Amino acid sequence: MAYKSENNEHQATTEVAVMKGVSGAVLDRQAKSEPSIWMTPLNYINNDLYHRGLKRFLDIVGGSILLILLFPIIGSAWLAVRLTSSGAALFPQERVGKNGKPIIVYKLRSMYIDHKTKFDMSEIEEKEAKGHVHKDDNDPRVTPIGRFIRKFSIDEMPQLWNVVRGDMSLVGPRPLVPHMLALFPDIKEERSCVRPGITGLWQVLARDDNTSVHGMINYDRDYVAKFTLAMDLWILFKTPLVTLRGNGAQ
Repeated sequence: MAYKSENNEHQATTEVAVMKGVSGAVLDRQAKSEPSIWMTPLNYINNDLYHRGLKRFLDIVGGSILLILLFPIIGSAWLAVRLTSSGAALFPQERVGKNGKPIIVYKLRSMYIDHKTKFDMSEIEEKEAKGHVHKDDNDPRVTPIGRFIRKFSIDEMPQLWNVVRGDMSLVGPRPLVPHMLALFPDIKEERSCVRPGITGLWQVLARDDNTSVHGMINYDRDYVAKFTLAMDLWILFKTPLVTLRGNGAQ
């Protein structure tokens, strides 16, 4: 993972050290950009109580509490989107869930409803075909309200309902759209052996530099291999801290 300054490089090294202490996972390539060279044994996921049941219990309780606490923010954002641009404020989108099954996740709309016909999509589609996540501070497809709710990840908050329902987890690999995951068929089964999450290692360790799907996959592999209760709690603690900075979420 390439960081843009010595400060970011130092932060990455610090984060790796913290994660080692929390989970015992060997995550050195977070600071070295080395490709993953192993595949996760799928039966590892069922080896202890947390993997079997406690994680789901915490998702139900934590997801329900967060949904209640954040409902005023979600409701206000829904109203702002609805009043400032045409089209539904909340929309469903197909993503890849656990075991590769399709799931429908919910997001607050951040783009103009007619962006596919109004703007030239060829450059964006070309980037995505090469495994890049398109993020641009001046993306013309995004509404003014959309820029704000994206900056602080408010557009993703309705997915807490997906967590409560059991489609997603609080922590895990982000659910990818089918055509994006299709670019990496060799890791589809490995990545899909856990529920996708609202937040994860990629979000808290690479939020400022997260436009590469390849980089995301390395973080996801580390998480799937070594996730524990302590690691999930650390990620949940870290998430609001990095989110409130508003960096890397255009």
